[in-house]
Amino acid sequence: MTAGREPGALQPGDLVVARNRKWDGTAHWVVPGRYLGEDIHGWWIFQGQGEFCSRPGAAFYTASDAVLLVPRAGEYVATFYDDTYPGDFRIYVDLATAHHWKTIRPGVTEFHMVDMDLDVIRSATRGVFVDDEDEFEDHLVQMDYPVETVAVMRDECAALVVAVSTMEAPFDVSAPESASAEWFRKGRA
Repeated sequence: MTAGREPGALQPGDLVVARNRKWDGTAHWVVPGRYLGEDIHGWWIFQGQGEFCSRPGAAFYTASDAVLLVPRAGEYVATFYDDTYPGDFRIYVDLATAHHWKTIRPGVTEFHMVDMDLDVIRSATRGVFVDDEDEFEDHLVQMDYPVETVAVMRDECAALVVAVSTMEAPFDVSAPESASAEWFRKGRA
């Protein structure tokens, strides 16, 4: 088994199970996908329509395809949706720390992260906004987030709002040649 910030020897088509936890260690979302490849932005995972996603108290089959970006640097992961998504999200950025890949066996890898509550969202109807600020404020007290971590998350959130608002790559979802559009094409091929 290998583990670390970089995924190691992933091959396109390998199963990648994203396992999200909260700061106190409680389970959050578990989302399966297939590894697509990497580029200058990071590692891309295709999460196809009809995949089973779950967390304590909730589960569903995905309504459309999505691509997940695990960035080379930064305290976040970003999920991209296109016009096939029945909701109005186009980008959903989860502020997250402690990125960690764990090879279970050849062809199967887990990606672990700690979800830090804050989300930067690009909505087709509402534009760009930050979600779950109240949850972040509650959890920083309840789960005793370190002061340094709170500062990093707030700074990262502010930078992501600018990047998503100005459609800085890789968040340039309206461009046909955007990174996410290319990874959607590869995932659906």
